[in-house]
Amino acid sequence: MHVPDGFIDAPVSVATGVVAAGAVAVSLRGARRELDERTAPLAGLVAAFIFAVQMLNFPVAAGTSGHLLGGALAAILVGPYTGVLCVSVVLLMQGVLFADGGLTALGVNITDMAVVTTVVAYAIFRTIVKLAPHRRRTVTVASFVAALISVPAAAIAFTAIYALGGTADVSIGKVFTAMVGVHVLIGIGEAAITALTVGAVVAVRPDLVYGARGVTARPLEIRDSPLAPAAPGAVARAEAPAAEPAAAEPTTAEPTTAEPTTSEPTVATSRTPEPVAAPRRSARHVWWAGLAAALLCAGVVSFYASASPDGLEKVAHDKGIDQKAEDHAAKDSPLADYGVKDISDARISGGLAGVIGVGATLAVGSGVFIVVRRRRATAESGRV
Repeated sequence: MHVPDGFIDAPVSVATGVVAAGAVAVSLRGARRELDERTAPLAGLVAAFIFAVQMLNFPVAAGTSGHLLGGALAAILVGPYTGVLCVSVVLLMQGVLFADGGLTALGVNITDMAVVTTVVAYAIFRTIVKLAPHRRRTVTVASFVAALISVPAAAIAFTAIYALGGTADVSIGKVFTAMVGVHVLIGIGEAAITALTVGAVVAVRPDLVYGARGVTARPLEIRDSPLAPAAPGAVARAEAPAAEPAAAEPTTAEPTTAEPTTSEPTVATSRTPEPVAAPRRSARHVWWAGLAAALLCAGVVSFYASASPDGLEKVAHDKGIDQKAEDHAAKDSPLADYGVKDISDARISGGLAGVIGVGATLAVGSGVFIVVRRRRATAESGRV
């Protein structure tokens, strides 16, 4: 659903640019509360993974394909504010390096694909999680439903933006019907990818899924103290092992009139162990597995993606909203159209471009989120 240059007029493009800039500014502040030392690098990986999976267009109807938007996936994995930033980084890299999505339309694309999808998806996700039983399966199901609805929501948002600033004189009703219709089908693919990804991470490391916090956590186990009263059966079992040593003691004991001892009770029976926080597990294995999956998708699987136009391209051609489309300002980029210039082999060219894109998105995204995390740490240290 990358909107190219020329679809939306200048005033509305500027207005959506202001909205996008404001959303990014708010998200930068909100992401400070969502990121910690483990999730900041993972957020960069989420951006790189979304970039890779967006290269995998899947067929949804005759002559039409779709691809992941990623707002729902990012919001659930790393939080809504961080999710907006993840998708924004992806859109920026695609526009600058790969000539995908217009530069003058960057505000439109961020508003539509980053802000709308993330906000809608996370609101639906949290609603389902609050109302449904707190189980791991609930997180997966909520992810599916949230992602499914977020895609037609983005289609509706685009139609509204086009109604305000479209450059071609077309029937908005027909555009609305066509956009929503095809993007409901695309939403099914988005939902499947999102649910499978979230479900896989929840199954391995639910503590790393932002949306699963407080849902998949196991109840706290409190072990009985030696001084705590036990059930009658437990007392009998506990005293039985001590009976043998007592019987083996010599019967020539001290006189019963001996003064009571004043020694302190032993440490084992006088102190209740304090709860110790479980050490945080490293996310390194998850990070490497995610990177391998992203590189595999972008470098290999992308070659087998559908070559049909995506939903917006198809609707734009059929309804005539692409009459004033303009050439991309970065059309001469060496990576334009997801291929490396001067490499004739399409498989090698596309795979290499995908790998470069994953690396660039990972570097930029990780840099942004690590800086955000450090600013939070600096702010917290200043308050101490």
